[in-house]
Amino acid sequence: MSPAPFHLECIACARRHGADPPGFACEACGSLLTVVYEPGAFRESARPKGWSGQATGVWRYRGALPVATEAAAVTLAEGNTRLHRCPRLGEKLGLDGLHVKTEGDNPTGSFKDRGMTVGVTKAVERGARTVLCASTGNTSASLAAYAARAGLRAVVLIPAGQIAFGKLAQAVVHGARVVQLRGNFDEGLALAIRLAAERKDLYLLNSINPYRLEGQKTLAYELYEQLGQRAPDVVIAPVGNAGNLSAIWKGFQELAALGLIGRLPRLVGVQAECAAPVVAAWKAGRDRPEPWPRPETLATAIRIGAPVCGVKVLRALRDSGGSALAVSDAEIVEAQRRLARTEGLFIEPGSAAAIAGLSRLAAEAALPRDATIVCVATGAGLKDPDTAIKHGDPPVEADATMQALERLLIDDF
Repeated sequence: MSPAPFHLECIACARRHGADPPGFACEACGSLLTVVYEPGAFRESARPKGWSGQATGVWRYRGALPVATEAAAVTLAEGNTRLHRCPRLGEKLGLDGLHVKTEGDNPTGSFKDRGMTVGVTKAVERGARTVLCASTGNTSASLAAYAARAGLRAVVLIPAGQIAFGKLAQAVVHGARVVQLRGNFDEGLALAIRLAAERKDLYLLNSINPYRLEGQKTLAYELYEQLGQRAPDVVIAPVGNAGNLSAIWKGFQELAALGLIGRLPRLVGVQAECAAPVVAAWKAGRDRPEPWPRPETLATAIRIGAPVCGVKVLRALRDSGGSALAVSDAEIVEAQRRLARTEGLFIEPGSAAAIAGLSRLAAEAALPRDATIVCVATGAGLKDPDTAIKHGDPPVEADATMQALERLLIDDF
């Protein structure tokens, strides 16, 4: 099915841009761009009766994506991630309708694959030979894999010594040119944006690229189907660079525009206490976050001080009637362990921030017991096994005898 005609539009001044601008910032005011479809054509191209003939996952919703019909999708069968009903954790928190969507089911183990499949397909469509990103880890892993799939070169900028080895290994094994910068992620992203502006042979695939976010919005479409053609009441997600939650919101807005849902969910964004520029802006009533020069948290995926999509996510939180909160690293570690031990779901620390936020809200009785709540677990636990080992119960040693084992089990159980 052909996609609806679309253009890029500034989120601040509404200036219209073509589909292939020289950069991804408004030429008039410098603000971010978003993809805007022609409404009538979008309702036709994105209608549900066109979904049944498509593959599962992100490309099931091809009619709602800004990719030419003849373009071959660069795909690793991403999307179609599992939605887990979590009754045991829900019982502990006093919530009857708790679900966790495990985006770690994606090919490289994180939600980034949803956006990267569309972003790299757009890169091929426009004739790019090299793709570029700055990353705290997951983006680099995803970019490297999809670039390899497409036969493109990949360059990733990462903060030296600040990303989990599970993520670094993925970028390396897929053949990306990995550059470790003596600086933080925000400095790396600023350099990536400048580099892409000066080198037209580089196609930037951070979340400043609105086409990448179009892939990530499909999480909302999947939730709609998985919940029986309805939207959840509340969606809770971690916030780092802030593109994902704002993309999810765009997906739900489109479902409403298609007449498929009559009520939009309330969004909750969760950050780590020492890396919380969005939460600070939310509490102060500002429209944009102020940069934090030295963000710190063990949840490396959300260790970001200058979220490029901060304006987008603050608008989404406000429009949804939602909220933002910050949790401590101790709460994140406890949430990771709690989900694993009650529901058998092992997620990375950045993802566990959403569970920590959920626990805080439940303790404050801020969530209705009968609400349908979805926590978005953005990455798999094996992305960062070192943190789980460091903060988990250490293995115990015993002699290789029945007597030793029986004594140990009696003592422990």
